[in-house]
Amino acid sequence: MAARVTRRIPIKYRFNEKIDRLGICIVLNFNFYAPTRIVFGKETQHEAGALLKPIAGKVLLHYGGGSVKKSGLYEQIAASLKKSGVAFAELGGVKPNPRLALVKEGIALCRHENVDLILAVGGGSVIDSAKAIAMGVFHDGDVWDIYEQRLPVKKALPVATVLTIPAAGSEMSGASVVTNEEKQMKLGYAADPLRPVLSVVNPELFSTLPKNQIANGVADMMSHIFERYFTNTTAVELTDELCEATLRVIMKNALIVVNDPSNYQAWCEIGFGGTIAHNDLLGVGRAQDWACHGMEHELSAIYDVPHGAGLAVLTPNWMEYVYNENPPMFAQFAVNVMGTRGSYREMDSVIREGIARLREFFRKMGLPATLSELGIGDSKLELMAKKATKVEYGIEERPLGGLRKLKWQDVLEIYKMAE
Repeated sequence: MAARVTRRIPIKYRFNEKIDRLGICIVLNFNFYAPTRIVFGKETQHEAGALLKPIAGKVLLHYGGGSVKKSGLYEQIAASLKKSGVAFAELGGVKPNPRLALVKEGIALCRHENVDLILAVGGGSVIDSAKAIAMGVFHDGDVWDIYEQRLPVKKALPVATVLTIPAAGSEMSGASVVTNEEKQMKLGYAADPLRPVLSVVNPELFSTLPKNQIANGVADMMSHIFERYFTNTTAVELTDELCEATLRVIMKNALIVVNDPSNYQAWCEIGFGGTIAHNDLLGVGRAQDWACHGMEHELSAIYDVPHGAGLAVLTPNWMEYVYNENPPMFAQFAVNVMGTRGSYREMDSVIREGIARLREFFRKMGLPATLSELGIGDSKLELMAKKATKVEYGIEERPLGGLRKLKWQDVLEIYKMAE
């Protein structure tokens, strides 16, 4: 008897031809707009004042906790602004999962000080807070209504950033996420007027980040790619390749910086990777998902957990729950990103191996794998599932996701899988 030959999936296998024959939608029309000027490299924070002088006479300097001042960055930015003749008011105190109360304080301060621009010095939380303030200044009413009622935003104060934590990609996106502590709700909003006009990115500033912040940031930027990558849209080979390449580069360099935070070259790759992950380039022409973000926002809103850590817990469980909706897409991820090899006839095992490798990568980064590691028990899982899909608010259910629509019972199952 002749020996059986097992056909194996090559590293660059493409499944889209098979999906096309199933009649799933082809590439979508898109409108890509990304006007942010990125000033990248060593010592660039000292250029902030000169860069802002042509567009702002007075700014609100917005930042987080004590690290900006302890590191000396606050003094560097202030000196740069003063040298260039840019006046500034200031508002610190932004926390992770930025709070609505501080946003409202910032809106009042901007109006009182008559500022021309908001300069956010920090990571995604500070930048998201700045964007919320920027659109609230011109809104006649409660800024939370914009998030909750999806009101249109046609005008906002310009925002600029000096990035200190690569993670959220907010330095080049039009998105903002804010937490309403009173309602225990965390909501996102996106509009083109919120895209920063300028972002200064010096990877040297990342070298003092603690390992948990590095890991959380990497999980966040990877999730931004996953939410765009896993799609039923076909004929999107270029953005498939861009997503896969960006993921591979981020993962490779993440393992370097988590063990050697002083590695400037690796930080350059991570820093720009996080920006590209969320400036919408990787999602053009594709139906996107965003179920994991919707599920994680409930964890952050109620338990105030780090966003990236919550995503690291939920994402592999979401993959296991939905991959049968489009097995070729997940096999493609397993092969092209996670380096899995296997037979065409054993696609299920290829996919599961890819998910297992993602879990192992998160473990190597020091990220949690279960909700219990985040201090989350089972008492509020159903509540969070119903909040995520809006059932809890007595309105028509809004299922999460694009690859597969998840009702509240589906979300609850994923939470349970993650326990």
